[in-house]
Amino acid sequence: MSVSEQPSVSIIVPTARADDNLRWCLSSIVAAHPASDELLVLVDGGDPEACALAAQFGARVMPTALRSGPAAARNAAAQLVTGAILFFVDSDVVIPPDAVARVRQAFVDYPDAAAIFGSYDDAPAAPNFFSQYKNLLHHYVHQQGCEEASTFWAGCGAIRADAFRAVNGFDAGYRIPSMEDIELGYRLRASGRRIRLVKSLQVKHLKHWTAGSLIRADFLARALPWSRLILSSGVLINDLNVTIRSRVCAVLVYGLLLALGLAIRWPVLLWLAAVQVAALLVLNADLYRFFLRKRGFWFTLAVIPWHWFYYFYGALAFAIAWTQHNLRRLSRLGARPTGRPTSAGGLQP
Repeated sequence: MSVSEQPSVSIIVPTARADDNLRWCLSSIVAAHPASDELLVLVDGGDPEACALAAQFGARVMPTALRSGPAAARNAAAQLVTGAILFFVDSDVVIPPDAVARVRQAFVDYPDAAAIFGSYDDAPAAPNFFSQYKNLLHHYVHQQGCEEASTFWAGCGAIRADAFRAVNGFDAGYRIPSMEDIELGYRLRASGRRIRLVKSLQVKHLKHWTAGSLIRADFLARALPWSRLILSSGVLINDLNVTIRSRVCAVLVYGLLLALGLAIRWPVLLWLAAVQVAALLVLNADLYRFFLRKRGFWFTLAVIPWHWFYYFYGALAFAIAWTQHNLRRLSRLGARPTGRPTSAGGLQP
């Protein structure tokens, strides 16, 4: 199929500030071949340096007076572009030269797909441990995910403009980078539309992660709101970060902590702890082999406790969300009036 017969693509990049990440992101976009039909950079909050930087790369620039968050920013940008495909790219990723071609071709190959998304590559830019661990874990999880996807990812994700508008875009209630893309994916699937994970579409993540930023993002911006979304929607998928295997591992981590705690009093329980350690290693063997191939033995050894800690706080977030969800249900039940209506319209106990 010739380029003229393929769907038009508008790239949308939301950003709040000018930095080297934005510069590298835009450099990769203008270097794409073939190019997109349109590039719009929405500057959330109107930072003049970010506007000037985007203009240097020939982008159409849309500044906003107030900071509203990436969900609202993407929605606003989507109203201004003309492409049949809205290709969302985060301002801290570098796309490969063939990214636009892969997006176009994906919608040709999967004509019934409303949206497609990719993943981070296996060569993160920041060299420190937490950046390598976090981004390689994301890459592995997405590469192991179901191609018939149950959700969406806006770091490198594209959606048909008519489908995006039909479901009213992202939920602007997410004021910080969080679950707005996953929530959109849930609504797309609930409306009967299909989403495709294109594993060959990979971008380089430039973000520098620290222990603190990783835990805050994973727990507050991902695990807690995702748990609330699962409970409110009643949909618990078996894919990506919420597979059955992940749930079993979370139970094993808590079982391990309990066994170690009780072993202070009853040392025989160290055998139970050893069994749970072995089970965790076996269940995650493929992942740890992946880290071993990519970064070696000592890196993998350092990954294991952090990965188990990830299961710990992920399960903790779900427990908190479950408790809050059920307390709200009980509160609503308690607020309902009791008794039966009388002929005068009141309630008779």
